[in-house]
Amino acid sequence: MKITALRAYQVDLPLREGRYAWSGGKSVDVFDSTVVAVETDGGVTGYGEVCPLGPFYLPAYAEGVRAGLAELGPQLLGEDPRELGRLNLTMDRALRGHPYVKSGIDMACWDLLGKVAGLPVCQLLGGRYGDDFHLYRAISQRPPAEMAENVRQYRDEGYRRFQLKVGGDPEEDIERIRAVAAVLSPGDKLVADANTGWTQHEALRVVNAVRDLDVYIEQPCESYEECLSVRQRTPHPFVLDENIDGLQALLRGHADLAMDVVNIKISKFGGLTRARQARDLCASLGIAMTIEDSWGGDIVTAAIAHLAHSTPTPLLFTATDFNSYVTVANAEGAPQRRAGRLAASAAPGLGISPTAAVLGNEVLAVQ
Repeated sequence: MKITALRAYQVDLPLREGRYAWSGGKSVDVFDSTVVAVETDGGVTGYGEVCPLGPFYLPAYAEGVRAGLAELGPQLLGEDPRELGRLNLTMDRALRGHPYVKSGIDMACWDLLGKVAGLPVCQLLGGRYGDDFHLYRAISQRPPAEMAENVRQYRDEGYRRFQLKVGGDPEEDIERIRAVAAVLSPGDKLVADANTGWTQHEALRVVNAVRDLDVYIEQPCESYEECLSVRQRTPHPFVLDENIDGLQALLRGHADLAMDVVNIKISKFGGLTRARQARDLCASLGIAMTIEDSWGGDIVTAAIAHLAHSTPTPLLFTATDFNSYVTVANAEGAPQRRAGRLAASAAPGLGISPTAAVLGNEVLAVQ
């Protein structure tokens, strides 16, 4: 089986809540997603998706995805999409870095592999654990009382894990954390995610001020060294995200006892192949994980579900369902949350079929 064409489609994904805001005054109201189709001479097509969280979160941006695909695509024609290790090495030789560009291609090739094998991707990634798994809900940065009310509403929908967007003024962030903690019930989990937004001294003020609360602290500062310093001076369980971009970062963090949980974003690692490597390393080291991506719609949500569902349950801290955040469905068959939980499809591949009317005309064709 050989790759005969690569196509890309641009899809706008407006938010149900109107706006998603996090540290440093950053916000997005419409996400720019790229759907990737990998076609083969066997008549089977696989689909992937890449959706950066704007151009100011990670070193990634939506137009960069499509520019990178135009550069990379011609190098992949004639390659066997089922040979995922070899394909990733080919992509790395053809385009240094830019893992987010490669993520949609790799995801589409896993979809292809599953379709050819007649198996869901989660089985190919290691097997299905349990019937479903917990989701978290990200709570956009707003005034404390409003964020607490949002948590109440999502608790009513079945969520029990909440990622609170902080990383702003320390005094207000302390109020945000306390206001939300006051409306939680036993068994709920609260993560205060600063998204690198605090300086080291601000982070220490906040963690000391909420020392009496049951809360996880996530990525308080920009650098690994700053985060490690905060980690060493707080009893709170600690999550690293933005600093975790490869196996070396995971090994360093484990050696330094820098975190209890890590966030594995599929596109930040370059696709499901490398994200699975990170997942398996974490499982071997006993590090709990949140499985997610930067953002996306139905196709990204399906990929997250397959990686999460094939992660050993004791080490799966949580995962996310981005398709419930947006108003546009770009594929049929994607998993849908039920009472704050999600399950990967049992259909072959990712179990999705892109919606042609939503994809519209291709914005890139390499053949």
